[in-house]
Amino acid sequence: MKKIAIVTDSNSSISQKEGKELGISIIPMPFTINGKEYFEDINLSSDEFFELLESGNKVFTSQPSAGNITALWDELLEEYDEILHMPMSSGLSGSCQTAMLLAEEYKGKVFVVNNQRISITLKHDVLEALKLIDQGKDAQYIKDILEVNKFNSTIYITVPTLEYLKRGGRLTPLAAALGGLLKLKPILTIQGEKLDAFEKTRTMAKAHKIMAEALVKDINEKLDPKGKGANCNIYVAYTKDEQIARDMVEYLKEYFPNNVITYAPLSLSIACHTGPNAIGIGACLNID
Repeated sequence: MKKIAIVTDSNSSISQKEGKELGISIIPMPFTINGKEYFEDINLSSDEFFELLESGNKVFTSQPSAGNITALWDELLEEYDEILHMPMSSGLSGSCQTAMLLAEEYKGKVFVVNNQRISITLKHDVLEALKLIDQGKDAQYIKDILEVNKFNSTIYITVPTLEYLKRGGRLTPLAAALGGLLKLKPILTIQGEKLDAFEKTRTMAKAHKIMAEALVKDINEKLDPKGKGANCNIYVAYTKDEQIARDMVEYLKEYFPNNVITYAPLSLSIACHTGPNAIGIGACLNID
């Protein structure tokens, strides 16, 4: 049986510590803040990040360098036969395309998975890949099945303020100003490749209800119409305040009493656009 290594990036909501526990490699996403380069969960903790962000500093994200990626691959291939490289969605970053180009030089030893996932849904697929490796599947098989299943997930996210979407260029200043006057809470969604607007409301409580009902609808109509969610994993993601995630888990139990619901922090690459105290929910169909 071939030895297969898994590589993902910190946009998977998997910390360096958890990556070591799982036996996988986590490439930290780079940031530039006040002219200094930082790497998520290496020399930039979540607390430090939000302190800098909330102080008004401009935060710029970028891709991992090609040299860092290939150096990691070279090191892993001394021990492993194949590598499954699982970056964030190609619809949200160029890092997937970069990895695919780099993999061409590795002659079938590096398999880049373009599965349109990020954050909690990407973490879900990493865990699915680990199960398939334990079953003796090779890297090509796992890549193929993850890509076939790529649209069988859904994410909704809301933010308490439009400020950080505006600051990150995701919202025009005029739209942010009007939204601020009306105290609107936008609800965004990821259905495959892109982050899109879904709905807006005036309170976070109402936003939570809209997201939960949308998640139920997606599961019943798209992800798992026969099982009504029995074959799905339910996830919560948050920025800064873990208590918000715990509260959301309890809230979702009213909608999904028979599902295990877990939570994880959103990656800092997403948090720089959402700001603190954002909350997201999602579901993924499990691979048979």
